[in-house]
Amino acid sequence: MTIKIMRSKRGISPIVASMLLVAMVIVIGLIIFLWFRGMTEEAITKFDGTNIKLVCEEVQFDASYSGDKVYVLNTGDVPIYKMKAMLFGDGSHTTKTLVDGWPEDGLLQGDAYSGTLPDSAEKIVLVPVLIGHSEKGNAAYTCDERNGYELTTI
Repeated sequence: MTIKIMRSKRGISPIVASMLLVAMVIVIGLIIFLWFRGMTEEAITKFDGTNIKLVCEEVQFDASYSGDKVYVLNTGDVPIYKMKAMLFGDGSHTTKTLVDGWPEDGLLQGDAYSGTLPDSAEKIVLVPVLIGHSEKGNAAYTCDERNGYELTTI
């Protein structure tokens, strides 16, 4: 005589399983969407439609540093909206925006600026900030450090 033991085989109902699969697909899709969204940046162009990153290559300016005074002369034809100063010293660096006396419309062709910076830095890199147009209106774009002008203070 064979005794059959009936085991209760219970599982997830097909409806609950389908709902879990749909929820997982939605969450994975949302993660991928946010990841790609973070990788793409909004395009900023100059007002003639040129990408602002390419315009950074065309920025030309001369600068000098004496005591605690910095002097900047725009020798190119691209207006410089603002200027950031990266101050290097003692194994660290800080970034300051030149604001004292900086023209509201930016440094136009042939314009000059003079302002003060702390003299405790060993090296100063001046990096131009340009203004351009994006989908949300006018936007400032800080050029790369390689487009900057290096000043030594020692």
